[in-house]
Amino acid sequence: MYALWGKAVLDRSVAALVLVLGAPVFALLALAVLLALGRPILFRQRRAGRQGAPFTLLKFRSMREGAAPDAARLGRFGRGLRASGLDELPQMINVLRGDMSLVGPRPLPCDYTLLLGATEARRLWVKPGLFGLAQAKGRNAVPWAHRLACDVHYADQTPEFVTDLKIILACSALLLRGHGACMPGHATSPSLQEALGQDAAFVTATPLMRGHQG
Repeated sequence: MYALWGKAVLDRSVAALVLVLGAPVFALLALAVLLALGRPILFRQRRAGRQGAPFTLLKFRSMREGAAPDAARLGRFGRGLRASGLDELPQMINVLRGDMSLVGPRPLPCDYTLLLGATEARRLWVKPGLFGLAQAKGRNAVPWAHRLACDVHYADQTPEFVTDLKIILACSALLLRGHGACMPGHATSPSLQEALGQDAAFVTATPLMRGHQG
């Protein structure tokens, strides 16, 4: 029952409840972003949803505008916002719309889809999530190869309420401690393209589409 309709009902019910009861928090966060970084308040980016269908992901903006590296655009305010995970709250709108689930692989930029091999592409069999198994293991501090493996493992299983609840609780514990907001040695997290170019072991361990390594 949970896999057939319970998960979808729970997703939209929780999202609606958070959006209504959390409206004052959303307003305060929006004001904080406006004062610290100016407009726009929301960051919008096209991400790959279920079966690779694109949708517009919403986040509170945590970086200054411009073409400078992430480390230069991410100040104290942005680092704190990311560490808390509060920048992700607008994705409750994505969950309510049906673009995302509460639990599932984190949605990746659309151009990452072309870098996935047949195994990694199985992560697209399910809706992306606000919380994920890879994030429960350490959020952005988890290396890309392990992240993708966790995503595939989740997508291969029949959804279960207890499993999803454990993932939410594990992610929440990390958020409360402010752990895992970035990859060690990076201001945020290296892109998948950077990981592929810099880590030979990752390239060897991850079967990519033929065009990438040529």
